[in-house]
Amino acid sequence: MLRTGAPPEKQRIHYRSVVNSWLWILVGIGVVIAAVALYDVTQKRHTILRNFPVIGHLRYALESIGPELRQYIVTDNDEERPFSRDQRRWIYASAKGENNYSSFGTDNHFEQPGYPFFHHDPFPVDTDAGDEIACAKVLGEWRARDQAFRPQSIVGISAMSFGSLSSAAITALNRGARLAGCLHNTGEGGISSHHDNGGDLVFQLGTGYFGARDVHGDFSLDTMLASIEGLPVRAIEIKLSQGAKPGLGGVLPGGKVTPEIAATRGVAVGVTVRSPARHRTFADVAGLVDFVESIASASGLPVGIKSAVGGAAFWDELAEHMAATGRGPDYVAVDGGEGGTGAAPLVFSDHVALPFRQAFPVVRRAFVAHALGDRIVFGGAGKLGFAPEAALAMAMGVDMIGVAREAMLAVGCIQAQKCHTGHCPTGVATQRNWLVRGLDPTDKAARVDGYIRSLRNDLLSLSHAMGHEHPSVIGLDQIMITDGAGGLIPASTLFS
Repeated sequence: MLRTGAPPEKQRIHYRSVVNSWLWILVGIGVVIAAVALYDVTQKRHTILRNFPVIGHLRYALESIGPELRQYIVTDNDEERPFSRDQRRWIYASAKGENNYSSFGTDNHFEQPGYPFFHHDPFPVDTDAGDEIACAKVLGEWRARDQAFRPQSIVGISAMSFGSLSSAAITALNRGARLAGCLHNTGEGGISSHHDNGGDLVFQLGTGYFGARDVHGDFSLDTMLASIEGLPVRAIEIKLSQGAKPGLGGVLPGGKVTPEIAATRGVAVGVTVRSPARHRTFADVAGLVDFVESIASASGLPVGIKSAVGGAAFWDELAEHMAATGRGPDYVAVDGGEGGTGAAPLVFSDHVALPFRQAFPVVRRAFVAHALGDRIVFGGAGKLGFAPEAALAMAMGVDMIGVAREAMLAVGCIQAQKCHTGHCPTGVATQRNWLVRGLDPTDKAARVDGYIRSLRNDLLSLSHAMGHEHPSVIGLDQIMITDGAGGLIPASTLFS
């Protein structure tokens, strides 16, 4: 240390030395920050870091101590909604091929109403579960469609359109579907080039008839056939309504209608696109069945319908008409009211359409009553992307499980719940190029594959533990549901 009585010249030398030392430290820090920023914007594994270099590391740092913060300050692992931290952690770990086990017992509240328990068998199936599960039914067999087929995966990617999701997200989902050998539903926004990455498709036909409309916005069979020509479209789905906003049409703001989206949907660039609340091509059950049969006849493909569920009257009428005429959809996909990847008015997302557990029995009972329960294929969606809910759904009679938000989480969604703003930080639900560029489709496709395979593996493992080779054989009598008062109710009593 320099004494205060040191000569002025030595004091100046010491001062310059200290300043130079700090300058070198600051330069070193600047070089490190620049190197980290350069790495962040060039790497393709983490979207957050590509879009928000350097400061994005704060998110991962906070996430790493998240369990401690929640344990002592914020919430339990099973309290967050719509997907809890435990659920998201399982998806993230499964998608990345990491250890998705948990330890030290469960932290769930067994006493909460609606909690399922599965009866394991004293003599379980003793074989490696694997992750390959084909559908137990042949799609299109009932109506002998020319291109009837057996889906090779009981889990598929549910409807999410290009426009609501980014080009990179759609590409990742389709590549992931190819890797996992599952079906990828296009959503109602038409088929884009991003859907053409090797994954088999279900072309969804919504009320706006995007990808299948004439210049007036009406349905055009010729346009639809041209849209699917040469593409791996295995089935066509007519959407009557969806869980998030049944009874409402969709709205795509003009600012999100880019030239590419406009070309895909057959609309004008920069003009807000509104989907009607209902189809204009038919107005009753007989008209719906005629519409289904005309599309199936022209395309040779199996044709199904997707709908949320309100009352039973429509389903009873549809099943009765199908039984009487021997005509109608090859499959019915039931969307639970708790579903929803897009934006919706709060009153509709919270209060319109039955939750899946209550909705599906309404539909299945109608078809069983008319001896059609074993002839058509049933699909289900609405937070079914976890083995317990998926197994319960299959015990109720579902043949195919659709996953949407769970697949978004596998692609990189962090449940920021900004889908309706266009500011999705992970580039999943936005059209902003500077955010989309951070999502690497190749890396995220592998994660979609990992998640779907893990879900199928868990489903098979659970069914084997219950004494069955296939999840579709699980019976409702093997499942008990808590009543919230310390008792258990057989699932067969609630959901038959």
